[in-house]
Amino acid sequence: MATCLICLGMAGSGKTTFVQRVNAYLHSRQTPPYIVNLDPAVHEVPFPANIDIRDTVKYKEVMKQYGLGPNGGIVTSLNLFATRFDQAIKFIEKKQHDYKYVLFDTPGQIEVFTWSASGSIITDSLASTCPTVIVYVMDTSRCVSPITFMSNMLYACSILYKSRLPFVLVMNKIDIVSHDFAIEWMTDFESFQQAVDEEGSYMANLTSSMNLVLDEFYNNLKTVGVSAVTGEGLDEFFTAVDSAREEYLT
Repeated sequence: MATCLICLGMAGSGKTTFVQRVNAYLHSRQTPPYIVNLDPAVHEVPFPANIDIRDTVKYKEVMKQYGLGPNGGIVTSLNLFATRFDQAIKFIEKKQHDYKYVLFDTPGQIEVFTWSASGSIITDSLASTCPTVIVYVMDTSRCVSPITFMSNMLYACSILYKSRLPFVLVMNKIDIVSHDFAIEWMTDFESFQQAVDEEGSYMANLTSSMNLVLDEFYNNLKTVGVSAVTGEGLDEFFTAVDSAREEYLT
């Protein structure tokens, strides 16, 4: 049975590039994935999508027809696609014995997918059909600031509790900045506290308190450092995915 990987991440986190790299990695292992593009506003995808929302819903026509802005157009496009998602599920079910992994690339406007009704419908439909793992991609180079790091962790935590599915945190762009500092912050409160004090922000007390609150979240979090550009860390990523799959099955 195939494992579904729903890739989420803020705009600019390298999520689509990550999906492209995972696709290339799996092809090199002779286990090509089944890929679903859920971003209706993207001009081009750098990988061959087996199912593409753009074939079903025309984003610009939706904006024009309903008088919507860019984000409203994406939400409405996803809502329209969600009404037919049972057909996509049938395609995936037919193919799930031919593929080991099914990759889902989502819109860069992360809240459009994570907090919309259509996002919940798609996620819940997949989770009831086959092993499903949430892959949260974050930009490590942006998280060298402890406050930005904490914002990302809070978002990741909220997605975990909303989806209630196995969760893998991917620290992307380690070819620019190593993710060692982030791992240290997650395992050593004193180290994080020192970084917060050095920044000297008015948010320091709140950020420190949040780090204590998230301690339990960190302890059970599968975290891997990856470079979507070089492919570094993908072996560790799939080890984490296999572990998350076992978590789903048990």
